[in-house]
Amino acid sequence: MTARKRTPEPTAPRKGARRISEIPKAVLAALEKGETETANLVEWLAVDTAKLLKNILREVDGRMPVRKIIGEDYESLGVMKKLVRVGNGLFEYAGTPSARKKIYRQFAEHRCDIVRYWAVYMDSADASPDIEARLSRVRRFAADPHFGVREIAWIAVRPFLADELDTGIGLLMGWAVDADPNIRRFASEITRPRGVWCCHIKELKENPEKGFQLLEPLRSDPSRYVGDSVGNWLNDAGKSAPEKVLKLCSRWRRESPTPETAYIVKRALRNL
Repeated sequence: MTARKRTPEPTAPRKGARRISEIPKAVLAALEKGETETANLVEWLAVDTAKLLKNILREVDGRMPVRKIIGEDYESLGVMKKLVRVGNGLFEYAGTPSARKKIYRQFAEHRCDIVRYWAVYMDSADASPDIEARLSRVRRFAADPHFGVREIAWIAVRPFLADELDTGIGLLMGWAVDADPNIRRFASEITRPRGVWCCHIKELKENPEKGFQLLEPLRSDPSRYVGDSVGNWLNDAGKSAPEKVLKLCSRWRRESPTPETAYIVKRALRNL
């Protein structure tokens, strides 16, 4: 598959604070108004997302019932469950299909990364699409310039991929050879047998060779961002199928004696 490169290697627009207490008040206020993007995870965790949602809905549709969208127990939820709650609530209370489409578009194109997170989960709240449609719709977020949006993109679609694993891997083969490193990285990250902040894929833990075909085009990828993901994928697999990972890495060393492959193999075998 040939595709033009749409985004550069990931870079943060500014350096974020190391602790919530170190975030300047002006920055936090801008984040909660949706005027800027987070620079790191610390800033995301610091944002009062209920306040942010209220401010965004004033821009988009002041009639949306914020409290019904988030629920009375919102503040007790973890960060990922809060994203799901808002996405589901937006989908449910948007009203007509045309109103839902309009709100989704405004959220998906918003300048604030957290608002785009909600767009991802608003889309995943729709139970009707198959994995092909879901991948098609999430692609814009997989290629997003913001690192956080790219992470949320694969995390949100991953459970649906696990339910249609063979079909999903077949579709992602084209993503693994895309010109955009963000798209290639998505193909690897969404299929990691264990992953981070997400459910495990039992079938790939037990039979990782099912996913090896997806990794073959990435074994000497020039992007360190992609290489880290491939190494982590194999490290995950090595925890339950070490012999299969060792065999694959041995073959890669022979067939692809490049610095990129050496880096990936070293990362893959760090716990073996």
